[in-house]
Amino acid sequence: MPPLRTALRTAPAAIALAGLAAGLTACADAGADVPPGRTSVVASFYPMAWLAGKVGGDDVFVRTLTRPGTEPHDLELTARQVANVQDADYTVYVKGVQPAVDDAVRKHAKGGSLDAASLVPKLPPPGETDDEEAHDGVRHREASYDPHIWLDPSRMATVATALGERLAAADPGRAAGYRERARSTARALTGLDRELQDGLRSCARREIVTAHAAFGYLADRYRLRQIPVAGVDPSGEPSPKRLAGLARLVSSTGATTVFTETLASSKVAGSLAREAGVRTAVLDPAEGVADGASGDYMAIMRENLRTLRPALECS
Repeated sequence: MPPLRTALRTAPAAIALAGLAAGLTACADAGADVPPGRTSVVASFYPMAWLAGKVGGDDVFVRTLTRPGTEPHDLELTARQVANVQDADYTVYVKGVQPAVDDAVRKHAKGGSLDAASLVPKLPPPGETDDEEAHDGVRHREASYDPHIWLDPSRMATVATALGERLAAADPGRAAGYRERARSTARALTGLDRELQDGLRSCARREIVTAHAAFGYLADRYRLRQIPVAGVDPSGEPSPKRLAGLARLVSSTGATTVFTETLASSKVAGSLAREAGVRTAVLDPAEGVADGASGDYMAIMRENLRTLRPALECS
């Protein structure tokens, strides 16, 4: 059998997503040695690592570039992390989320990487507003689309299925395990999609006011309307003019809640909530988890459903 790196690079549209054992949050040390017999995979950030772990199981060893508790959009890579990208059997990422990763992949992993966004239909980027700070054209300059594909479980199921086939083709000795884990993961994600559809089918309102424009795929899939305070980058801060306009919009829609996030500052969203006279609640974009926290993508999305239902007065 040829070396795994060669097999992966010659397989059509090869793919691998880096993982977390048993689907739990983990981040392998950048300098840790790859255990013998394991496929070395680098994942850009949490949702890609979770998916790879579910499909790859114990056959993969994962290094996650974005450490727990770190906002992924702001990631800067160390020299060691760039070397990890170069040395890995495969690197998986979502182009447009992290420019530093995009750059490292372009320069160092051209034959051993896959942009997960290339596997699924994509939405256009958030619309322009009169506030240039409401969307981050600099950080996401390479993406002509909204890169937050993982907020739709049905798209994640598509990636899981493709991942199983690519790993099976690249590593035929363990093909059965990859395919079975891929089928199991896709079934679970399809079930999660049904839960969200059922839970959000009948609601008094359909507008979600979010800290930044991370939830376009969630909104599109479940017939919601996203009203972002900032653009794709949560570090962007809207002007006073836009904040006042958002407060009027919140009032006009009858929204009861402004949704903040787990890893980004809630200062601006909190200011909007106070001005509009509504409450705040946490809606998790599933971009990462707090340092020391446990859980997985499925649990995060189910918690989001539990948060959305009362806010939208769903029956």
